[in-house]
Amino acid sequence: MRLSELSERSGVSTATIKYYLRERLLPPGRRVTATQSEYDEDHLRRLRLVRAMIQVGGVPVATAREVLAHVDDESLGLTMRLGAATWALPQLPEAPVDDAAAADARQEVERLLEELGWDSAREIGDLSPVYRALVTWLATLSSLGYAVSAAELLPYARQMEQIARCDMDQLENYPAGAEQVEMAVAAQVLYDPLLLSLRRLALEAETARRYGIV
Repeated sequence: MRLSELSERSGVSTATIKYYLRERLLPPGRRVTATQSEYDEDHLRRLRLVRAMIQVGGVPVATAREVLAHVDDESLGLTMRLGAATWALPQLPEAPVDDAAAADARQEVERLLEELGWDSAREIGDLSPVYRALVTWLATLSSLGYAVSAAELLPYARQMEQIARCDMDQLENYPAGAEQVEMAVAAQVLYDPLLLSLRRLALEAETARRYGIV
């Protein structure tokens, strides 16, 4: 397809597509003349991902470029490729905490992961920005008087485990390699706000069920 068709099918203006090409967020098309190139379904899929990251997720261009570099890194196994790509996305902020509070929180996280049998998460540990964020936010909650134990987190984590299985089941509907990693990135950008909205809506419904609507 030519640039105009790529623009029409993706809903992205030709000027924006050219910008993404210049910024190396989109691979160049196949040159057919000195001034024209052809694009295919891979370009359309990648363009949708770029649009999701930048226009919907607010991901900076430089960060999006880093994410896509991991998406295309065939030297990594799928687990590390997925991890590197999603870790490169903007993460939950890590709250500043003192060393003692962080140490206590780390122990709770380790107890939780051991109970869940999430051995790989324990092995990766501080390499994961998600692990670090969980530690620092547990420490912050404790310092504010809202301490949460591993036992209290366990039922929530079990539900998250089910969601993760659903995510991976959907992911395996796509061809292995870059397309699966692209879908994992898109899911994190687009589904995290969706799941948060569902959680809050479920809480509203459960509150009304227990106490009625007054």
